[in-house]
Amino acid sequence: MKLWKALAAVTALAGSLSGMATASPKDKPQTIVDIAVGAGSFKTLVTALKAADLVSTLNGTGPFTVFAPTDEAFAKIPKATLDALLADKAALKSVLTYHVVAGKVMAADVVKLKSAKTVAGPEISIDASNGVALNTGTMVTKADIAASNGVIHVIDTVLMPPATGK
Repeated sequence: MKLWKALAAVTALAGSLSGMATASPKDKPQTIVDIAVGAGSFKTLVTALKAADLVSTLNGTGPFTVFAPTDEAFAKIPKATLDALLADKAALKSVLTYHVVAGKVMAADVVKLKSAKTVAGPEISIDASNGVALNTGTMVTKADIAASNGVIHVIDTVLMPPATGK
């Protein structure tokens, strides 16, 4: 009788282990980059992250809050300007990190802020009096997309950091 119980326990354990081994990639927590890639509306952002060597950073543990411009937001930038930006790694990194705030700042907390310091250094202004506007005009169109390493808030315009006076 004990032998049968032991065999049943081993069989159950083997079954549960085999289920773990065949878990699909969709079962693993998705990082900010995973979500951006999978969404299909952030192709330009993903291309820019690759060009600026920021993919591994935003796949890191974080947590990060990313104000993510859609492809439509990037389309508002003249093509020549966007091409030049994609070719200038330092400038591109500055623009992209201007969209990132350290920590996980959910929408309920964003609306209580007047500004937030970005990873790039300069702050972005926040006005929650009529929706959530960043830097007086960029609107958050979707908030609180949770990732394993932070949160994404979708925005309708690419944020440009202030000139450094160089």
